[in-house]
Amino acid sequence: MANKSGINLKLANLENREKRLGTIIAWDGSASDLVRESNYKLRSEKKGKSCSGERGKACKLCELKMPFNQQTMCTQSIVACQVGNIPDAILIEHSSIGCSAMHTRFNVGYKMGLIRRGKKVENIQIISTNLLEKDMVFGATDKLRQSIQDAWVRFKPKAIFISAACATAIIGEDIESVASEAEKEIGIPVIPLSCEGFRSKHWSTGFDISQHGILRQIVNKKPKKQDNLINIIALWGTDYFTQMLSPLGLKVNYIIDMATVDELAQASEASVTATFCHTLGSYMAAALEQEYGIPEVKAPQPYGFAATDEWLRSIAKVLHRENDMEEFIISEHKRVQPKVDELREKFKGIKGFVATGSSYAHGIISVLEELGIQVDGSVVFHHDPVYDSGDERQDTLGYLVENYGDIEHFTVSKTQQFQFFGLLRRVNPDFVIIRHNGLSPLASKVGIPAFALGDEHFPVGYDGIIRLGEALLEILARKKFSQVLQRHVKLPYTKWWLDQEDPFILAKHPEILDEEVLDEKNIEDKKQEILL
Repeated sequence: MANKSGINLKLANLENREKRLGTIIAWDGSASDLVRESNYKLRSEKKGKSCSGERGKACKLCELKMPFNQQTMCTQSIVACQVGNIPDAILIEHSSIGCSAMHTRFNVGYKMGLIRRGKKVENIQIISTNLLEKDMVFGATDKLRQSIQDAWVRFKPKAIFISAACATAIIGEDIESVASEAEKEIGIPVIPLSCEGFRSKHWSTGFDISQHGILRQIVNKKPKKQDNLINIIALWGTDYFTQMLSPLGLKVNYIIDMATVDELAQASEASVTATFCHTLGSYMAAALEQEYGIPEVKAPQPYGFAATDEWLRSIAKVLHRENDMEEFIISEHKRVQPKVDELREKFKGIKGFVATGSSYAHGIISVLEELGIQVDGSVVFHHDPVYDSGDERQDTLGYLVENYGDIEHFTVSKTQQFQFFGLLRRVNPDFVIIRHNGLSPLASKVGIPAFALGDEHFPVGYDGIIRLGEALLEILARKKFSQVLQRHVKLPYTKWWLDQEDPFILAKHPEILDEEVLDEKNIEDKKQEILL
C-alpha cells in the first residue's frame, strides 16, 4: 500500500531521500531563508507533485553544486551501523573488504550502546564476501550463497541481512533472488538491502533502507496490541526515555540499534511511535502508522521546555492520559527551572555552534537557547525540506526559528572539513557541538573546544537541558588547551583558501579549480580575473 508519503512496502526498494523528500546537501544563508525556501506546508500538500501540481516531478529546493566532496559516508555504511547492531542477527556485506573499513568505529559505538542499555557486551557480527577482481568479472552469487550458509551454521541468527555495495550494483548481482532462495531453505528472514553507495547523495537514505527491510520482513504482520508499549526510533543513546515516560506507565521499545529481532518484530504491536530525531525516524514512524494504524507523535522533538511539553502532551493525548501528564509537566518545570536559571547566569555572553545532522541540530540549538547561549551559526549535514508524515508540527526548523529566533549563518554541508574553518571563523564561537567527531580535531586546531556528542540522547527532555549545560561548562574549562594547540598546529590548506570569506566559493565559481588557476604563482591574479 502506498500513501502520500510515498512508502510502498510491497517493493523491495524505496525512493531515496532526494526524490522522496527533496533532500539537499549544500546550501548557505540564514535559517529563516531556508524555512521560507523549504516551504514545508506547500511540500506536505503536494507530496509527489511538482510546484505546479503535476505528478511525477519533485518540487526541488535550490542547492549549491559542489565540484567535489572531501569526505563523506554512504548508505551502505549507515546500513552497517543499523542492522549490523542487532544482537541476534547477522549482516552480510556483499562487497569488497574496503567497504568494511568503518567497522572498528562501529564496533566501539555498538559496545557503548549495549552498555548504556544494560545489555550483554559483544562485538558486532558482520560478514564480508570480500569481492575480488575475478568476482567482478565472473560474478559472485555462489560466494554470497556460501556466506549465507556459513552465517547460518556458525551463528544460528534469527535473521540475516544482505547489503549491496557499489561493486555488486555495477556488475548486477541478483541479491534479491539469492536471499529469497536462502530464506526458504533455512527458514529465517533473509533480507536484501539495496544500499549501494552511489544510490543516494546523502547517507540518511541508509536509515530508510534499513527500516524498509525490517518493516517488510521482520515486523509482525498480525500484531496483538500492547497498550503500554511505545516505539522510540533511536541510535545508541542512553535510556532516558523510560524515566520521561514513567508517568504514563509506558514500556519503551527501542528501534533499531541494540534491539533483538523479537523487539523489532513487536514494533507493530505498540500504541504509539516517537523518535529523538525526525531525520532518523521519519520513514519507519510514517510506515507503522500507514500499515498498522500506530499513531506517530506529531510534535516537535523533545528538546527544550516548550517542545518537550508538546511532545509529551502528544503522547498523552494518543493514550487518553492527559491529566496525568499535565501534573508531571508542572512538577518537572518546577524541579528543573531553578537549575536552568543558574546555568543561564554562567553562560552569559557565551556563543555556541552546532554541527550535526539536520533535525537533531534544530533540537540542540533549542537547548542552547534555553541555556541563554547565543547561536549565530550552525552547519547541518543535510536538509530535508519535509518529512515523511508531511505534518507541519514536525517542521523542526520552522519551529526553531519561530520560537527562538533566526540564525544568521545556517549552512548545509556534508561534513566537508575544508569548509569548516571558514564556517567557524565567520561567527567565532566559544565552543562547538559536533555529532560526527571527525570534525572535532579541526575545531580544536583553530582554538575552539569541541564537544563530540557520542550519546545522542544526552540533550533530550527537561533533564537534558541540565545535562548539556553542565557538560558545556567542562568543555569551556578546557578552552586554553585548544588555544595552545592552535599556536602549534598548521592547517593543511593554502593561504589563498584560508583567506576566503565564502566557504562555498568553489560551488559558485568551479572554474577556480582549473589546472592553470591552481598554479601558486598566479592564483591571486586568476582569482580576481574570474571573480570580476
